[in-house]
Amino acid sequence: MASYLRFASAGAAATASGNGIARFAYVPLFPAMVTAGWVDGGQAGTLGAAALLGYLIGTLIGPAVARRIGVPRLLDAGMALIAVSLAACAWNGGFAWLLLWRTLAGVAGGLLMAIAGPATQASVAAPDRGKAGGVVISGVGIGIATGAVAVPALLGAGLPATWLGLAGLVLLLWAFAHPRWPDMVLTGAAAARPPRARLLILTYGLHGAGMVPPMVYLADLAARGRGLGVGIGAATWLAFGLAGIAGGVLSGRVVDRLGALPTLVLWLLVQAAALALALPPSPGLVLPTAALAGFAAVGVTTVTLAVTRVLAGPQATGLWVRCTAAFAVVQTVVGFALAALFAATGESHAAVFGSGLVFSLAALGTALALARAAR
Repeated sequence: MASYLRFASAGAAATASGNGIARFAYVPLFPAMVTAGWVDGGQAGTLGAAALLGYLIGTLIGPAVARRIGVPRLLDAGMALIAVSLAACAWNGGFAWLLLWRTLAGVAGGLLMAIAGPATQASVAAPDRGKAGGVVISGVGIGIATGAVAVPALLGAGLPATWLGLAGLVLLLWAFAHPRWPDMVLTGAAAARPPRARLLILTYGLHGAGMVPPMVYLADLAARGRGLGVGIGAATWLAFGLAGIAGGVLSGRVVDRLGALPTLVLWLLVQAAALALALPPSPGLVLPTAALAGFAAVGVTTVTLAVTRVLAGPQATGLWVRCTAAFAVVQTVVGFALAALFAATGESHAAVFGSGLVFSLAALGTALALARAAR
């Protein structure tokens, strides 16, 4: 096994748990929660937005917590919080109870996403950093795919068993990752602000805004919006996850051939195409929407990590944290806004996915401006 894979595989387990399962396994659960009467459609959207709020909190406090307790302990704390939050959702304690634990699941995901990638890259040899980063970010797609398989398999036993089963998966991933955690020393030094950094941060934030609809409403679009049922909704989310794995793995190779900035533009074009395909009321377009959206979701993140190295060099970690924080801020605001829009429009999927297309086109525009400024 390549030496970098020891740390990279642990980082992938962290992102698989923190994003792929803790946040995104909720997507195929969305229609099931509504159908079972635990929440209504507007409340289900709000629970998805609450996880985004928690993600923002985790991203912002992650570096400070890591400096205080160390990277391995932070990663352990994040995994523990995920397991507890998922298990707590096994009890239908009402909307407020679920809101609390979905928020805490988001906090844990933000902690892990902010630190796992930079810590892995700092712990491997320089020639392996790009590959290691791709493996870590691909963990998101792996977790999504795992959740998409696990949720329909577990739903037959009921919602409580499904939540407990997801918690058990996280415990298994934690047991695998714990002896392999990467480590690095975080200092309080301010990160450099390289030229064009603001354009990159804006681009990644707009990308995040455009991805809110597929990240929250994709399975519900298939299950209820197109009348395909909860099982097909989960299968659609599986396609999203599998395409995400491909997006993470292929991004590094494409960056090596085309360069980081041209690849970012290309991947954002894929994202815009995904959101556009979600608008026509055709059940046959759900699968292409899922595949393109999953590819873009993980691919753009992987490429953005590469762009931070292009723009900031050895201080890329600081720029990555700012990009991740911007992503979280924008997704939080847009997540709650789209939940309100979804409820106000009588649960119109066209309204939320149309909004996502506007944000995606804006991200494509700022990426093109960034690429021109770099020439």
